[in-house]
Amino acid sequence: MSSGLTHFDAAGRAQMVDVGDKDLTRRVAVARGSIRMLPDTLDVIRDGRASKGDVLAIARIAAIQGAKRTADLVPLCHPIALTRVAVDFEFDAVLPGVRCIAQAETVGRTGVEMEALTAVQVGLLTIYDMCKAIDRGMVMTEIGLVEKIGGKSGHWTAPPSGQAG
Repeated sequence: MSSGLTHFDAAGRAQMVDVGDKDLTRRVAVARGSIRMLPDTLDVIRDGRASKGDVLAIARIAAIQGAKRTADLVPLCHPIALTRVAVDFEFDAVLPGVRCIAQAETVGRTGVEMEALTAVQVGLLTIYDMCKAIDRGMVMTEIGLVEKIGGKSGHWTAPPSGQAG
């Protein structure tokens, strides 16, 4: 019986999936995540008072670089030619914290979900790194895929919060 996990061969050994016969299609993935922090830490970021510089500008560059280096970090990911990576941040006083939204795109034979997710993770890690001197209790949370477009499985969007997908 097949488990449906494509990164294992019939003998249960890890493998890189063969995508050579797949069609070239436009592929897009959007991921998001949050970092919770003390309200004062959020104020420091929002007001541009971090001693290390513009936190979100550096986090945006780091997130883009993370997307580009995904295949170096996740062993069975294919190295792919990204055509676009866009990263945005939103302040949330209720959280309190910052949300990161990343969109990765390519025209290729495999999707860009891992690249979008890596971008979010690296962006949030960079916020942590730049602000840890004032708030070591920051927590990264709710990291997940929001949407994917393209490929054999077509268009997928995440179910509303709290529902399995």
